[in-house]
Amino acid sequence: MSDEIVFYHNPRSRAQMAHWMLEEVGAPYKTVLLDFEKGEHKTPQFLAVNPMGKLPAIVHRGVVVTETAAIIAYLADAFPEAGLAPPPGDPSRGAYYRWLFFGAGCFEPALLDRMLGRPDVESKMAVGYGSYEDVIAALKTALAKGPYLLGDKFTAADLYVGSEIHWAMTFGASGLKGEPVFDDYVARIIDRPAAKRAGEQDANGQY
Repeated sequence: MSDEIVFYHNPRSRAQMAHWMLEEVGAPYKTVLLDFEKGEHKTPQFLAVNPMGKLPAIVHRGVVVTETAAIIAYLADAFPEAGLAPPPGDPSRGAYYRWLFFGAGCFEPALLDRMLGRPDVESKMAVGYGSYEDVIAALKTALAKGPYLLGDKFTAADLYVGSEIHWAMTFGASGLKGEPVFDDYVARIIDRPAAKRAGEQDANGQY
């Protein structure tokens, strides 16, 4: 069975994060572009891969992986030589999981609720993230210790959380842009060669 990864992609989606991760791990992959305007993400062929009709998705050694955080975590473990996740048994693996899933379970829902103008819930206990302000404060505290979420070591958790922060800053989410801790963090991670390669490929449409 081929080790080549099939990567279902559209650069106007969260698949940008998976694309960067593929460049980080250096694994061979084939990009399959899906055109949203043509509805290619809703065809029977792609729905057989991901019934949600969402991107990104990958197929590796016959295994389908969807959901951005899951793809990033999977690739980090499938290609340990890239050094993007603490190995099992390493005490820092707990912190790695913590921030990777904080991004998926707290930051992204809080961010989308705020940016889409969804009404605040009266009780913080009613939503998993508590409040948007709590989420931003938690990230700020974690990154103040820097330069990365796990200290001196860049991991896949930084790729995921940092990508989300960068996206949020681009669209003017409150509490982020203009804060030195976030500005410096984003500048640091998007300067990585793999991030630049993925960005250039998406900008030029060359895969």
